[in-house]
Amino acid sequence: MAPEAVDAMLPYLTSSGNFANAASGQHSYGQNAASAIENARSAMAHGLRCNPKDILFTSGATESNNLAISGFMLGYRNLGNHIVTSAYEHKSVLDCCRHLESQGIRVTYLRPGSDGVLALDSILNALTDETALVSLMHVNNETGVMQDIGCIAHALEAKGIAFHVDAAQSAGKVPIDLSALPITFLSLSAHKFYGPKGIGCLYVSNRKNTRLKPLVYGGGQEFGLRPGTLPTHQIAGMAAALALACARQEADAGHCRQLRQTLRVALSKLEGVHWHGNQQQAVPHIVNISFDGVGADALLIALRDSVAISSGSACNSGAIEPSHVLRAMGIEGDSLYGAVRISFGRYTTATDIEQAGLAICEAVIRLRKLASE
Repeated sequence: MAPEAVDAMLPYLTSSGNFANAASGQHSYGQNAASAIENARSAMAHGLRCNPKDILFTSGATESNNLAISGFMLGYRNLGNHIVTSAYEHKSVLDCCRHLESQGIRVTYLRPGSDGVLALDSILNALTDETALVSLMHVNNETGVMQDIGCIAHALEAKGIAFHVDAAQSAGKVPIDLSALPITFLSLSAHKFYGPKGIGCLYVSNRKNTRLKPLVYGGGQEFGLRPGTLPTHQIAGMAAALALACARQEADAGHCRQLRQTLRVALSKLEGVHWHGNQQQAVPHIVNISFDGVGADALLIALRDSVAISSGSACNSGAIEPSHVLRAMGIEGDSLYGAVRISFGRYTTATDIEQAGLAICEAVIRLRKLASE
C-alpha cells in the first residue's frame, strides 16, 4: 500500500478517531463517518471524471463485475437475453457469465488475435437484436495488452447497447475519463493502485435510469444496490490511493517503462525468449514471457525463494491447468506451458529488476542444462 493510503485509513480505526458506523445518522459520530465516505466518493469521482452519485462502493472488482453483469441482466432480461464477452476475461466475468448461461441467458465468447487484441469488427459482428450487454476488460491481467475501449464504447453507444469495462488493471495506471467515454459500468479494485485489499467500486452511468438489480439484500446502503456496513477506513484509503495514482500517473508509467527495458536487457543474454501479446499496445507494468525448453512450474520452483513471479493471475496461481488467457490467444505447446507473468510498479527498483533478471537467467540456463543431460 502507498504510505499515503495507510495514513488516510488510520483516523477511522481507533477510539481516538472517527470509528462510527456511517449508517448511524442519529448522532454526530455517524454523521461524521458518513461525511468522510461522501468526501471519498467525490474524490473517486474526480479521479474517474464522473458524477459522485454514480460511484458504488464494493469489496473489489470481482464483486463489481458480478453486480454489473448479473445485476444488469436481471433488470434487463425482458428486453435482451444475450451477452458478448471474450474468452480471455478474468474468471470473475467468465464464471459469472457461465452461471447466467445456466439461467437461460446466451453468451458469446470472442477470441482475440494471437497478439491479444480484440478486433472491433469481431465485437460488432457478434451483436444480435437480443444483445443487452458487452463486457470486456480494459487491460488484460496476464499479458498487459490494452483494448481500445474508447472506440468500442462509441460503437456500442451508436447501437444502444450497454458496455461494462473491467478496469482493475488500468484504473490509476492509464487515463480514464468517464465524462468522455459512453461506458455504462466500470469496475475497479483499490489494491491494484496501491490502496487496501478488500475494497473497490462500480461506476454506474446514470444510475437512476439504469436497470440494475441488487445481488444481496440488507440495510439499503449504497442506494439499495450494495447493502452492508461501509468500511470507512478502506474507502478513505482507496480514495487517497487513487488521488495519488492519478497525480503520479505519468511518473509511474515512465518508471515502469524503464524497468521493462531493464528487464529486456537483463534477459537479452538468453536465446529462445518469447514475449506474449502486442508489445506496442500493452501497459508497461505487466510482462508475459516464456523460455524455450523450460516449463513454468520448474521455473517457479527454481525461483520461489528469490523472485516472485507466477504462471497466471493471482486468482489462478493454485491451478494446474495452463492459462486460459494465452489459450484464448491461440498459444499452445511449450509457450503455453512455459509462460510466466512478471509484474512490477511504483516501489520496484532498477536493482530489483537487475537481480531478478540475473536469477531468471541463471535458473533458465540451469534448467535447460538439466533437461539436456
